[in-house]
Amino acid sequence: MSREIISTANAPAAIGTYSQAVKVGNTVYLSGQIPLVPETMEIIEGGIEARIHQVFKNLSAVCEAAGGSLQDIVKLNIFLTDLGNFATVNKIMAEYFEQPYPARAAVGVAQLPRDAQVEMDGVLVLG
Repeated sequence: MSREIISTANAPAAIGTYSQAVKVGNTVYLSGQIPLVPETMEIIEGGIEARIHQVFKNLSAVCEAAGGSLQDIVKLNIFLTDLGNFATVNKIMAEYFEQPYPARAAVGVAQLPRDAQVEMDGVLVLG
């Protein structure tokens, strides 16, 4: 099967040697998104809630570029530098997803790129 590279200006450009997403068949593998504002490539101002919302906006933009939406995500990985923010992620995630929710992992990590507090990646399957 051939690979298709997914790219959009509506999400932050890659800051390393990776693509925003790669599509193989009807499966799309989303690279990690941190709370960068696409136009400035800077972490969004505000607290953790604003940053979580920005990550979901970035993921949504890449999903749309691939021909899908957040609702097509079947597996979501969340990386937090403070697991005390887990309840906040759950609250905000409920604003972006409907049941049935995707499979998910939430992992506490020591550090993320650009000193972000949150990063998410995932896999979506297009209908």
